[in-house]
Amino acid sequence: MHKLFHKLGDKLDKIVSKDTPSSFAPDDIWASPSISEHDIYRYRKQRGINLGSWFTLERWIAESPFCNTRPNCASDLDVARAQDARRILETHWDSWITEGDWQWLSAHGFNTVRIPIGYYHVCGVEPDVLKGTDFAPYGDIYQGAWSRIVNAIKNGRPKHNSFPLDLHAAPGAQNRDAHSGTGTGQVHFWEQSNREATVLVLKVLAAYLHGIANVVGLELMNEPANNDKLQAWYESTIEEVRRASAPPDFPLYVGDAWDGNWYSQWTGKRPDFIVMDHHLYRCFTPGDAQLTGDQHAAIMRDRTKQDLSELSRKAGGNVIVGEWSGALGPSSLGGGNAGEQDRQRRVFVRAQMDAYEATCAGSFWWTYKKGHGWDAGWCARDAVLADIIPKWVGRKRGEEIKDVPEDTKGHALREAMLAAHTNYWGAHGMPNGETWRFEDGFSVGWDDAWLFIQAIPRCSTVSELGFRQRWMKRRASEHAKTRGSGPQLWEFDHGFEQGYNAAL
Repeated sequence: MHKLFHKLGDKLDKIVSKDTPSSFAPDDIWASPSISEHDIYRYRKQRGINLGSWFTLERWIAESPFCNTRPNCASDLDVARAQDARRILETHWDSWITEGDWQWLSAHGFNTVRIPIGYYHVCGVEPDVLKGTDFAPYGDIYQGAWSRIVNAIKNGRPKHNSFPLDLHAAPGAQNRDAHSGTGTGQVHFWEQSNREATVLVLKVLAAYLHGIANVVGLELMNEPANNDKLQAWYESTIEEVRRASAPPDFPLYVGDAWDGNWYSQWTGKRPDFIVMDHHLYRCFTPGDAQLTGDQHAAIMRDRTKQDLSELSRKAGGNVIVGEWSGALGPSSLGGGNAGEQDRQRRVFVRAQMDAYEATCAGSFWWTYKKGHGWDAGWCARDAVLADIIPKWVGRKRGEEIKDVPEDTKGHALREAMLAAHTNYWGAHGMPNGETWRFEDGFSVGWDDAWLFIQAIPRCSTVSELGFRQRWMKRRASEHAKTRGSGPQLWEFDHGFEQGYNAAL
């Protein structure tokens, strides 16, 4: 394995072939010298959805790939070992998500698509990722997966879809669930060979993905089982991936391992672009079952929203809810008729959407579709039909968003807020502040708000800053380079916040 790492440095530059997304046709992003296509996709608010069971399989979502397995089999490894696995999987990959699905996502306002994959789905670009792992005998079965992942990214770009890729199944399995790849119920990730194999696949993915405009990040592992070694592994792996292939401004996502309080603080202290992924469900515990959908919604609007706001504050705004749903247990639905059950789900879902919109940089419903049966708690398509998820998520161009305000309006607001800022701090013992920094910040915040909104003029969805604090730090750094740094740099930040809010 160590020899493999030694050779990897020579390989990374060759991973991106002439067929890579770096050569995709340019999008119709509105050009600006101070903002790029990468910026729009990676910093905008993510109103997202998970493509569950497209690559990393879950039997309760997609039954057909398990047609040649025993009834109790539930993992990708079970499918790989079964008869005719390659044909079955390639048929599934080509039929589970088609052009009609991409059109549906665009027609309902979803702008970001989380794709869960296993490390074995990467063997088509780098066969060495399978060496010494449970999937080593099955490279031929999975070699066609990578080209389909690439095509998804490529075909999503004209529709203005962006993609975080999520390593849902790591070598050895990072949690006990079948969706971590092996289905053994055991966590073998912490064996040295599996940890090294995971670093290898992340380096390969980062090398390929970091330069693609509509790839908004790479998640190191999905829902890892927590222990006292995980943070150190995150830190060493991020360092290796950054050093090998991914610059500091390429977002790397980390699962909070069900300990958001700890990892939000850790995320907030990172100088590079790290995002904490928090998952939230209310259908699995005995405590969940004791509450109705109305009660869950009330808690979401109050305590949970406050908790999420605090997580976001600690993380410097770099928090997403990478998985959530409208699923509730039977007792939470009150045993009523279908209409009442949908009402319970609806009020719960709308409370979640409001909370995530107010506190997080993005959120991703689990999951887009199911292969059989009606399930408006989990299947987004069913939830939209039942008006549990609204027909359109986010803000829509031409309705809520008007034309850019006239420069005179922006100038008047800036002058009024500058006067209020100067008077307030003058009355609080700081009469000689650097108010010109506030003025600069206000102008930049105002302009950036509208740069994002107007960034993709032919797209019906509206892009808004999601990772606002991270973006503001970048703008403050640019300001300091041109205007000088100093103890009053915070005035730029105050101006930026007020300018951004005033513009919208």
